[in-house]
Amino acid sequence: MNRRFRFRRVANYINLSTPLGLLISIIGGAVRRPGPDGLILAFGYRYRFPIAGAFTVGNVVLTRQDSLGERLILHEGRHATQWAWCVGLPMLPLYLVSMLLSMIICGHQASYNIFERLADLDDGGYPRKPLWWRRSKGTG
Repeated sequence: MNRRFRFRRVANYINLSTPLGLLISIIGGAVRRPGPDGLILAFGYRYRFPIAGAFTVGNVVLTRQDSLGERLILHEGRHATQWAWCVGLPMLPLYLVSMLLSMIICGHQASYNIFERLADLDDGGYPRKPLWWRRSKGTG
């Protein structure tokens, strides 16, 4: 394994984000398997929250699905690195604030979320919304 992924794995254990991710996967009834680059893939997560195809806590990638595409795993791996750089648990409020700002700016939770943009919106399956895009009431 590449040195940077080993560092990320150790950092996310020390900062307690990976143990939290493992706990969430156990509570959510997910089956855990080793993934690429030190990630732990947790399939079959049973709760509807958060609303996403997959989400990452530390080095644990959780999904309700039975498999994940290569691009989505790359995207979630970038989030695992963000957990390491944000020193673990502070990532939660920072991510939530970024999500709220994205909603205010463009009406979508990810399009202007700095964490999603740095993890590559396209790999995560998110749309790129222009700054002036706002969904008006009554339109679909």
